[in-house]
Amino acid sequence: MTDPLIGRRALLRGAGGLATATALTSLAACGTGTSRADSGGKKTLTVRNSGGTYGDANQKALYDAFTKETGISIRVVNIQYAQMLAQIKQGRPQFDVIDDSMADFMKLGGKGALQKLDHDRLKNFKKARIASKLVTEYSVGKNYWASVMACRTDAFGGRKPASWADFWDTEKFPGSRSLQTQDADLPELEFALLADGVPMDKLYPLDVDRAFKSMDRIKGSVKKYWDTGALPGVLLGRKEVVMTSVWQGRLDALIKGGSPMAYQWNGARRQSNGWGIPQGTDKTDAAYRLIDFSLRPDVQAAFAKIYPMGPVVPSAYDQLSADVKANLPSSPSHLESGFDLDVAWWIQHEDAVAKRWLEWSRA
Repeated sequence: MTDPLIGRRALLRGAGGLATATALTSLAACGTGTSRADSGGKKTLTVRNSGGTYGDANQKALYDAFTKETGISIRVVNIQYAQMLAQIKQGRPQFDVIDDSMADFMKLGGKGALQKLDHDRLKNFKKARIASKLVTEYSVGKNYWASVMACRTDAFGGRKPASWADFWDTEKFPGSRSLQTQDADLPELEFALLADGVPMDKLYPLDVDRAFKSMDRIKGSVKKYWDTGALPGVLLGRKEVVMTSVWQGRLDALIKGGSPMAYQWNGARRQSNGWGIPQGTDKTDAAYRLIDFSLRPDVQAAFAKIYPMGPVVPSAYDQLSADVKANLPSSPSHLESGFDLDVAWWIQHEDAVAKRWLEWSRA
């Protein structure tokens, strides 16, 4: 499984309708071997993140404040999983701390590429009350994002679909649909199972046979399997579909601009990104300081105010307005109505599911 922040997992490049924003030109580097000593020596910490609008938000809400408080400047590199792993294995990582998907941390940790985290070195972590599933030997959670349902609010005479079962009900809610292809992210088998009556707390291990049988029922009404984060909004805007799955945040600009669209959070599939420290860095102390700083409630809240990813620190919500909370996947109400993707299950089964998806989609 690759990083959900880059490549085919491209949610964070364009959340909130900002898909064309560029990476941080003043800070980004390609990670091709340039010495980090050229960028400030011990007073500079190099962070790997996915750049774009996500990188901009980190700069504004996290890095600038961290530098002001500690005097440690932040340099950013935007490289993918394979290049990260290669640099670490060569003993010359061009980064000191990694902001990445929890899935990639599970893989990197299994390959001996990450330091085991000493949680006792994170004073803010001790009182953060981060969900246990976001705390591993090699990583700690940073933010939540989610895949949700969206619809045109003018399509059903005032009625609104309230579940994935409604999405699958083409008689009650007629019209074309759109779902995500595996070229964009993991196939949405969980939504197919929820539509077929499987409770959220019984989703895993996924019943793949049942999921594809459920997908058979909706297949004829799916006009397009979208492969980029911007496409669901385009399809809804053109009235080519009345309902679609979508990466939460991608319709924000359209909705604020008056487009008759709305998210439906029931059955949202949450994923997370987090922090890890690579083997081979000589700036472990500074890496711990940045991670710990990011887990302060005020820093988590500042990030959520400018970018639609949810805090992993529950107390951060005390500093957020109701309208901001309403658009975050880890708000208390959305935590209850959605579920967390089982990273371990998908890492084990992704290749087999991908092969079956390809065969199914061509049938």
